[in-house]
Amino acid sequence: MTAKDIGTRGSTATVRVRTEGEVDEESAAYLREKVGTALDRPGLPPVSGEVRVSRASAHHVALPWSGGAEIRVGGDLVVVHAREATARELADRLHDRLRAGVDRVAHRDDTVRRTAVPPPWRGGPQK
Repeated sequence: MTAKDIGTRGSTATVRVRTEGEVDEESAAYLREKVGTALDRPGLPPVSGEVRVSRASAHHVALPWSGGAEIRVGGDLVVVHAREATARELADRLHDRLRAGVDRVAHRDDTVRRTAVPPPWRGGPQK
């Protein structure tokens, strides 16, 4: 099992990437790059967490690559899981799911239900 800390460009993100099984360095580097680009966003609160990737040693498994991530964005937790046939497909899938989770957390305040304008008898705009 190997673990490396990666920091994304221009942010305060620290994410540990752990690999288990027969994961070559090229696949691990591609995974670190994809995780870094998913979390490299201006204006995000501090990001920390861990991404775990493993490859099944059995040859009869249909989707031998599996991965999961638990990323803390500020005070919110983003959890994603994926299973794929190749390391590149797994990295791309984790990237997409991480990006969507971080977008959801980052824009949560934009989608909060707002109250309607009060009616005129409660101090709202008069027509």
